[in-house]
Amino acid sequence: MRVPIAHDLPREEVRLRLSSRSHEIANFIPGGMAQVETAWPDEDTMTLGVRAMGQGIQGRVLIEERQVVFEVDLPAALAFVEPMVAGAIRQQGTRLLEKK
Repeated sequence: MRVPIAHDLPREEVRLRLSSRSHEIANFIPGGMAQVETAWPDEDTMTLGVRAMGQGIQGRVLIEERQVVFEVDLPAALAFVEPMVAGAIRQQGTRLLEKK
């Protein structure tokens, strides 16, 4: 699943906001029991590993010139929640990019 979020920020500012606020991602997942691990394999890619309710999901955040793309490897068993997950990513991803 790919969820693009448009922005008008310089890439450096997007990197700074994502890296300084990535610890907030666990708070966006209902239930309060999520574990989130992030890494930066290169300056324009943040990888995500999320574990919640016995499920593990991998993803990436790709920083592009005019958008940030959240790519999530949603297991087939969870495909029915894709629209809900995409909406949450859109809403919370936008919050991550806002100036604090």
